[in-house]
Amino acid sequence: MLVAAAVTSSRRRRWLLPSVVVALWLVVAGVTGPSSGKLADVQKNDNAAFLPANAEATQVVDLQKQLREQVVNPAVVVYERASGITAADRAKADSDVARLRRNPAVVGSVSPPILSQDGQALQVVVPLNGELGHKVVDVVGAIRRDARQGAPAGLRVLGTGPAGLAADFVKAFAGIDGVLLLVALVVVLLILVVVYRSPVLPFIVLLCAISGLSLATGVIYALAKHGTITLSGQSQGILFILVVGAATDYALLLVSRFREELREHESSYAAMQVALRQSFAPIAASGTTVILGVLCLLFSDLNSNRGLGPVAAIGIAGALLGALTFLPAVLVLLGRTSFWPLRPRYGSQHREEQGVWRRVADLVARRPRAVWVGITAVLLAFAALVPTLKASGVEQTKLF
Repeated sequence: MLVAAAVTSSRRRRWLLPSVVVALWLVVAGVTGPSSGKLADVQKNDNAAFLPANAEATQVVDLQKQLREQVVNPAVVVYERASGITAADRAKADSDVARLRRNPAVVGSVSPPILSQDGQALQVVVPLNGELGHKVVDVVGAIRRDARQGAPAGLRVLGTGPAGLAADFVKAFAGIDGVLLLVALVVVLLILVVVYRSPVLPFIVLLCAISGLSLATGVIYALAKHGTITLSGQSQGILFILVVGAATDYALLLVSRFREELREHESSYAAMQVALRQSFAPIAASGTTVILGVLCLLFSDLNSNRGLGPVAAIGIAGALLGALTFLPAVLVLLGRTSFWPLRPRYGSQHREEQGVWRRVADLVARRPRAVWVGITAVLLAFAALVPTLKASGVEQTKLF
């Protein structure tokens, strides 16, 4: 009876531990998941956030903050007629200036209409509050609509300037993070379906990736909100793709080892013990290498790159933690059902003992020196093409 009780207790622990781990992850994901939708509130996307700290433009921005009580982001309204500005056009611009001076988003004096040298255009400078954030889209949009409304026939009215560019950038990139994440998940899902030939396992891997991303975004949101790290729109977009890719990579190794051990062990718990013990070191080493690598961005002159370093490191840490805790727990609970319909049977032959990858492994084992020398030569040949990269001269209008 004592032996039977001990066996029963051991079986309960084998189910209890994975269940607790999964429950904890679901709670954490539920708490931190909504933070991904609030990351835009703690982003810094001004010009200084993308320039070196010692750049003259960055120093001017810092000096401007000291010299004025309020941050100004000017919008420019342009009235253009190829045949020349008429009296009616000027009257329209004057009425717009009078209305703009009553706009609560304006923090300074709106300039009178300024006539161009060729007499074909008028320009009005509108100093807007520089701390509007995403509201700049609505403010600039209203200015553009009001300026076009009632314009004389043939008069072309456009809204631009730094505020106009900012509004267009926000509109152009609106929802892009969600699109990036959705596309990444769909692509990874298709790849995993082909690799695993299972409708169940790919969703388990993606759930692991999303859980790791939720944890990472929660930590990043808290740190960015308190000014500990700097988050930009660029960093957020990279974060989503990086975490999904890293979590999927780590899952591929662990799942492969788990499938092999299910042929050697009848118990999924015992199979996962061996698989996790053999996979932990390479997965942890890979994740740590990437974390240290992205933290090297802290030495970059560009503020955007320097801010990306800790953001990417936190994302990789979230993916690593999810792959080493959440994924094993789910696989233990589902067992061989995870691989349906091609479930690995206990005592069956390893399919991996045959095929192209087995031949690749045998080649590496037989001639390791020739393999690494050959691969190094190929990599050096590709690296020699780096000087041909041209990463300068991109106009602002080409960034949309």
